[in-house]
Amino acid sequence: VRQATNQIVMNCADIDIITASYAPEGDEEIHATGFNYQNEDEKVTLSFPSTLQTGTGTLKIDFVGELNDKMKGFYRSKYTTPSGEVRYAAVTQFEATDARRAFPCWDEPAIKATFDISLVVPKDRVALSNMNVIDRKPYPDDENLVEVKFARTPVMSTYLVAFVVGEYDFVETRSKDGVCVRVYTPVGKAEQGKFALEVAAKTLPFYKDYFNVPYPLPKIDLIAIADFAAGAMENWGLVTYRETALLIDPKNSCSSSRQWVALVVGHELAHQWFGNLVTMEWWTHLWLNEGFASWIEYLCVDHCFPEYDIWTQFVSADYTRAQELDALDNSHPIEVSVGHPSEVDEIFDAISYSKGASVIRMLHDYIGDKDFKKGMNMYLTKFQQKNAATEDLWESLENASGKPIAAVMNTWTKQMGFPLIYVEAEQVEDDRLLRLSQKKFCAGGSYVGEDCPQWMVPITISTSEDPNQAKLKILMDKPEMNVVLKNVKPDQWVKLNLGTVGFYRTQYSSAMLESLLPGIRDLSLPPVDRLGLQNDLFSLARAGIISTVEVLKVMEAFVNEPNYTVWSDLSCNLGILSTLLSHTDFYEEIQEFVKDVFSPIGERLGWDPKPGEGHLDALLRGLVLGKLGKAGHKATLEEARRRFKDHVEGKQILSADLRSPVYLTVLKHGDGTTLDIMLKLHKQADMQEEKNRIERVLGATLLPDLIQKVLTFALSEEVRPQDTVSVIGGVAGGSKHGRKAAWKFIKDNWEELYNRYQGGFLISRLIKLSVEGFAVDKMAGEVKAFFESHPAPSAERTIQQCCENILLNAAWLKRDAESIHQYLLQRKASLPTV
Repeated sequence: VRQATNQIVMNCADIDIITASYAPEGDEEIHATGFNYQNEDEKVTLSFPSTLQTGTGTLKIDFVGELNDKMKGFYRSKYTTPSGEVRYAAVTQFEATDARRAFPCWDEPAIKATFDISLVVPKDRVALSNMNVIDRKPYPDDENLVEVKFARTPVMSTYLVAFVVGEYDFVETRSKDGVCVRVYTPVGKAEQGKFALEVAAKTLPFYKDYFNVPYPLPKIDLIAIADFAAGAMENWGLVTYRETALLIDPKNSCSSSRQWVALVVGHELAHQWFGNLVTMEWWTHLWLNEGFASWIEYLCVDHCFPEYDIWTQFVSADYTRAQELDALDNSHPIEVSVGHPSEVDEIFDAISYSKGASVIRMLHDYIGDKDFKKGMNMYLTKFQQKNAATEDLWESLENASGKPIAAVMNTWTKQMGFPLIYVEAEQVEDDRLLRLSQKKFCAGGSYVGEDCPQWMVPITISTSEDPNQAKLKILMDKPEMNVVLKNVKPDQWVKLNLGTVGFYRTQYSSAMLESLLPGIRDLSLPPVDRLGLQNDLFSLARAGIISTVEVLKVMEAFVNEPNYTVWSDLSCNLGILSTLLSHTDFYEEIQEFVKDVFSPIGERLGWDPKPGEGHLDALLRGLVLGKLGKAGHKATLEEARRRFKDHVEGKQILSADLRSPVYLTVLKHGDGTTLDIMLKLHKQADMQEEKNRIERVLGATLLPDLIQKVLTFALSEEVRPQDTVSVIGGVAGGSKHGRKAAWKFIKDNWEELYNRYQGGFLISRLIKLSVEGFAVDKMAGEVKAFFESHPAPSAERTIQQCCENILLNAAWLKRDAESIHQYLLQRKASLPTV
């Protein structure tokens, strides 16, 4: 007690306090006489009959809470035993503000404490917490129970406390620095924990060396939880995961699942240092935790699995996704001021994670690895077991590198958006003169506002002389700049943003762009630069700065492309275009275009893996066959049907990497029988990964009554609550009719859906997936009106972003539909007939 008071105010939600008392050190205890709950603020005030004097004492609280079904706080998770019996595990998820649902506490990241935890549990159950067990003894009042006592934790934040009670098997190992690592799996599935165990055992020493700070606990457990809202949660020493983010079955898991598990394990283990040992001061700095972990997970996977070419994948998975969101008027800066707890959930979005990771990648490139590591070590050492803010990290990195880190980075974290760099070139004797200018990139085309924001942009410039090396690095700190590149021959191309590392888009003069295009065809531009070039052009077309037809022409230049990630990004953009054109009467023409672009690579790859192929070939084959099958490519469709039949009859089981594309293809071009077979496969599947795989493609079905059947299935007992979202989202993204039906379904079942996910980020994801494909102005009004009468506070920003996207789609369609149609018709007329 710092100053005398007769009240204690703390966080508490859905908890009934029975008695509370305060005992000053060496004095009588004083019993609280009043408990006043402020439910809106999730607080309780304990009132005492006499004044509590300054000094230390012990607060004792006897309370009752509920083991809820909300996937937050202390909740129950349903699972089925190998014999088919339904049982429940008790698990926790406290981030951001739900420790207060498990016990009354001061539930803010900066109020750190040590925790001594004991759990009284049925004696045949596994009980786990952050620390190792130090005592386990029979419980005096009931011989079926035991009391399990855990070691005291280091000083830590409440949101990282965790406990789990349930039935699990485990596999274990020791990392080379002596930490005991275990992966807990559902009973009978210990084998499926081995892959994550290997990754974790390699990752701990990697981070220890990178940060030059040892992992501070004696053990770390990774555990698969059946009902889990997020992908995973980094509780210190006891990391919880969705089953699909942890379990890998050597026979039935596909390559993308392995990669996903490796990334998520890398992400959560990074938090053990960055987040747990040093924690953000307040939720405004959440991005520090998430952006950093989302960046370093790639560094870690690249260390463990160099064959994944993971940094190229970063660009299509994180960088371009963040730019898409951040070009909207309804984006937000990386650093957001957060007041009420309900505002916290909403910042767990692509800005905190993906833009955060992208600007850290840019910063790491600007500083260089050696100084970056040095700065990280200074930061972690200085703030261990404490809290820090964004400025503190900049200060450490500035001290280590001698560069103006804070000045540069504030332009990226304190203001939303990013720049579009316009560049034109002129040959002056043996040199190339570049004129650069920056302005904010807006999804709607041009910036309308008073003062256009400016950024300090680290810019790299490369030429065809050495496409992998920066010929020049500059910091662009003003609206316009001229740069001279020495000794560049007239026939050499010049490219900005080597490696697509800088968080900006580039618009080249038409002459500069012309000279770059051959580098796509002959692959002399590196993969990540080919990807960046195409992605920039696509978003410039979307914003109405150039014509979409220009981009379609560039897309055709990718016919010799071998790289999986480049295809993946191309495929995403063609998917966006297909969705847009599903609102027209020439949807079939764009499907023809997709088939033309993808069939040469499809023929080169074929259906079966060839000797010597690796991870990326498997990903590429699945992507290409899925794209061709969905577009109705005849040979692909026939082969998919044949293989599906053999799979279902048990003659020849499909390899895990081919299942998604085959399921998708037969469903999209199938009937009620096909859907029934898929639902039967879903019921029989033992692995959650396979159930999810099927759930994600069900929306491809095209017949209205089948679409209804899929939507009803989404809310049935057959689908885990966190997965309902991807089934409904799949329907919305599957077809024009599906989009309308999914939106109607959400409106009709809003009460149930909202109660199920209230406040969490799943509600935002559900809304985004189901409405952002619309492209008619009046739909934006309808969506807005629906949520005005059915408020979802934690999804408010998402709803605004969706309405903005619908209006942008409508404008894009008005602007370019006719010219796209003409281009596709001309193209068809000029193609040789087969």
